[in-house]
Amino acid sequence: MRDLRTFLDAHQSQTWRLPSKMSARHELTALQHALDARQQFPILYAAQLQGVGGQATTMPLVTNLTASRILTAQALGIADHRATAEWFAARTAAGIAPRVVARAEAPVQQVVQQGGQADLLQLPLTVQHELEPGPYLTAAHATTFDPDTGIDNTAIQRCWVKAPRRMTYFPYPTTHNARNLRKFWAKGEAAPVAFWIGHHPAVLLGTQAKLKYPESHWVAAGGVLGEALRVVPSVTHGEQIMVPADAEIVIEGFVPPGQFSADGPFGEYTGYLGAQVQAPICEISCITRRSDAIYHDYASGLTDMLVPDNMAMEGKVYSLVKAVAPSLRNVYVPASGRRFHAWLQFENPARGEVRDALTAALAYRRLKTVVAVDEDVDIFNTESVMWALATRVQWARDSIVIDGLSGSNLDPSMQAGAQTVSKIGIDATLPPPPRPNAPRAVAPVATVPAAASERAQQLLAELATTPAANQWPRV
Repeated sequence: MRDLRTFLDAHQSQTWRLPSKMSARHELTALQHALDARQQFPILYAAQLQGVGGQATTMPLVTNLTASRILTAQALGIADHRATAEWFAARTAAGIAPRVVARAEAPVQQVVQQGGQADLLQLPLTVQHELEPGPYLTAAHATTFDPDTGIDNTAIQRCWVKAPRRMTYFPYPTTHNARNLRKFWAKGEAAPVAFWIGHHPAVLLGTQAKLKYPESHWVAAGGVLGEALRVVPSVTHGEQIMVPADAEIVIEGFVPPGQFSADGPFGEYTGYLGAQVQAPICEISCITRRSDAIYHDYASGLTDMLVPDNMAMEGKVYSLVKAVAPSLRNVYVPASGRRFHAWLQFENPARGEVRDALTAALAYRRLKTVVAVDEDVDIFNTESVMWALATRVQWARDSIVIDGLSGSNLDPSMQAGAQTVSKIGIDATLPPPPRPNAPRAVAPVATVPAAASERAQQLLAELATTPAANQWPRV
């Protein structure tokens, strides 16, 4: 059984313990911004913080859990972080059904606080960025279900905590959770919901898999975890909404129809503050938790939040593109492009195959720019991709611009009132040979002999040990 505890125990050497004087208002997030700028991604653990109201928190907090792509891949059991796309696509497609356990076996229900005992303000909530109006749940996985089929859906969606038992809950209008809410509201009913916080990164990624509607995230999470996810009936909703038995905290409640409140601005994955919106109100009925619960917080808009969802996107895009382009080898959704860019790598694609692949990838709602390259281009190296763009592309010949496609409502470049976006696919692959087994008609890449390259590496190792090495200029 894997949970947040087993992950933290296995990675103590990669964990920084933070001083208790650090404030949960801005200071914790400021540290994560500084670490991002330095490309350092330790796990951050705070046994105690100065809470947003000035009081000392009583529950430990962990963040930056998935900021390192290498560490996150290792948590999935993948030795090489560059091999996640095909792996994720296969694991989520296969899936493993969850295993239901009794409440006595569920650590997340060791403490049950119902009615007036439930108090969101007892959590070590954070206020991350300037202009945000108050503390948000940033790593709360919202689980709802389709009332027509009973099938669950889970997604991370922001919640502004406004009172001990009241918060906003903003599922984007195009999401599956929003669809579930609207179905309940159409019947004049409050929509049941449960928010769970804290688990092993494999479960966090599995429940971010990009699925069709309706399709169970518990099954996908089991596939990513490599074993059946242990779930337990929620206290308020019973078997209608199951929750991970080994999570840290569960917040249960209802989203009544016709009740909305101002929500935002809030720092989103784009790196910008999302605009203020009218969001549904969620009324809290129960909070359950472990007796020694650890609160998980995502750094919104930073690599900590980008890495897991981008990996899940890679699996989805791989599945979409592989169906039309057998020569696809790999997919990368770089954090530098937020969730709007994807790089596709091909090996000896047939004539027209890359164009088919670009069109398939651009159909995925979140993507706005897709670049296709050959197998000699390292898609995980920005300079390598830029080299291919600079030397293998003629824009009029190799780019595909498609208007009127669906996109992310959070894209800050969208014009006011726009419902669709403009997307571009760029074919940076070399032209195929004029006939089978013939070489490609391009200039050879400038290289050096392997023996000379090996000698250069030896020389570098020798020079690095000299006193002058510490005086070398850093670029």
